[in-house]
Amino acid sequence: MANDENIEVEGVVKEMLPGGEFLVNVTTEGFDGHEVRAKMSGKIRMHYIKIIPGDRVKLVLTPYNLEIGRITYRLK
Repeated sequence: MANDENIEVEGVVKEMLPGGEFLVNVTTEGFDGHEVRAKMSGKIRMHYIKIIPGDRVKLVLTPYNLEIGRITYRLK
């Protein structure tokens, strides 16, 4: 899949779910209030970056399923 098809959005982690998943409220315009189940990308896991509820994160969604995403960056 080409990276041009992916949708990048920002959100706030609402809660941690079992299995390394997070419930994220999307704050990007056009997706306001949308909740997404997201997993951490491999680079975040590899560098031991911790994500807790309340953190602002950058997500990547595919146009095929807007309910599941991948966390690619933790914003400061």
